[in-house]
Amino acid sequence: MTLDAVLARIDADLPQSLDRLKDLLRIPSISTDPAFNADCARAADWLVEELRSLGFEASARSTPGHPMVVAHSDGPAVAAGRHLLFYGHYDVQPVDPLNLWHRDPFDPEVQDTPKGPVIRARGAGDDKGQFMTFVEAMRAWKAVHGTLPGKLTIFLEGEEESGSPSLIPFMKENAGELAADLAIICDTGMYDDSVPSITTMLRGLAKTEFTIHAANRDLHSGMYGGLARNPLTVLSKILGNLHDETGRITIPGFYDDVAELPDQIREQWQALAFDHAKFLGDVGLSIPAGEQDRTPLEMIWSRPTAEVNGLWGGYNGAGFKTVLPAEAHAKVSFRLVSQQDPHKIVPAFRTWVEAQLPADCRVEWHDAVDGSPASVMSIADPAFEAARAALTEEWARTAAYVGAGGSIPIAGYFKEYLGLDALLIGFGRDDDNIHSPNEKYDLESFHKGIRSWARILAKLA
Repeated sequence: MTLDAVLARIDADLPQSLDRLKDLLRIPSISTDPAFNADCARAADWLVEELRSLGFEASARSTPGHPMVVAHSDGPAVAAGRHLLFYGHYDVQPVDPLNLWHRDPFDPEVQDTPKGPVIRARGAGDDKGQFMTFVEAMRAWKAVHGTLPGKLTIFLEGEEESGSPSLIPFMKENAGELAADLAIICDTGMYDDSVPSITTMLRGLAKTEFTIHAANRDLHSGMYGGLARNPLTVLSKILGNLHDETGRITIPGFYDDVAELPDQIREQWQALAFDHAKFLGDVGLSIPAGEQDRTPLEMIWSRPTAEVNGLWGGYNGAGFKTVLPAEAHAKVSFRLVSQQDPHKIVPAFRTWVEAQLPADCRVEWHDAVDGSPASVMSIADPAFEAARAALTEEWARTAAYVGAGGSIPIAGYFKEYLGLDALLIGFGRDDDNIHSPNEKYDLESFHKGIRSWARILAKLA
């Protein structure tokens, strides 16, 4: 019955919760633009005061960039649950191009849409609306129980949208204070508008840029064509060999550290009935182009990739210039999964390229090995099934474990620097326009998100 009381309190206080979110959204905490440094500090101070009002010991911690907000609560004396570390970020993206916004991006407004009411403002979906669902759940819990639900640490960053330059040093310096049993990240979305999700797989990233050199200058194609090496042709042939006829990547050893998808996860993904025809059709495509023996969801969530992101050389201006260029350039990246290591994948790619160079050609690598490994959460931890059950109860749809094709670096950092797995649970939707004009967050996501966290906290804390 106590959970019912908390849920009832959330429902009754929703207008006030929404007002507090609006107050936070009015602060233009754009981290990448120094003109908004004072606003970032103001957002951090606003959050400190809110968390203190809930009984947390909270403070804004100075960094070389924007402040980190750290707050702690031991919860009730009899609490036997796990110590949870909750992460969010209070900074937001720039609002350019401003002329495409339908109203002031820092003047939040609730608007009716064909899909229901939304709150429209920069940061509504990424990430202020998301992490305030957790804060408001704790507020309701405190109002009903007189105390917070367990041992909790709140960790709010102010530089996520500008590369998080202060994050890793801060985590290293404060690892003892940030120690916990499990991390929680609320910066993700649902599988679709009504299916809640827990993200358990995030692909990593590795990338490299290189130039193939041939002659010592551009050559006249009438004088040298057919006799001299053309580095554009050489480069095109090499990159054309990157995949075989079945879509598999041909770099030796590339799949050595790629694990097969667990049967439990594969069955859940199959049950999602992903419509790849619509997914591709929305961008003017129709036929899956990856590994032919894999499902579309596997290809975008749990399989590695090798992609040519840029390819150039020779004359690219108006008209025509009949030259054999002296150089050809490419940018290649890899989405990594399982235990793949960027410091193993990139050198293997470089060795593979160099082995295919013909006479009179050499390759120049322009960067150090750069990248981050994938993040894979262990669903054997009972917290994952407990959270999934809580989400299923709230949304009346079976919650799913899902993957993400891109990266959320903080999940990997928690694993690497704090030794923590993370529950990645968010309530964003694909049409939230995050990073774009007219960003929004559905009121249903905000309301049911708060209720979801109350249910999850009841099971975990």
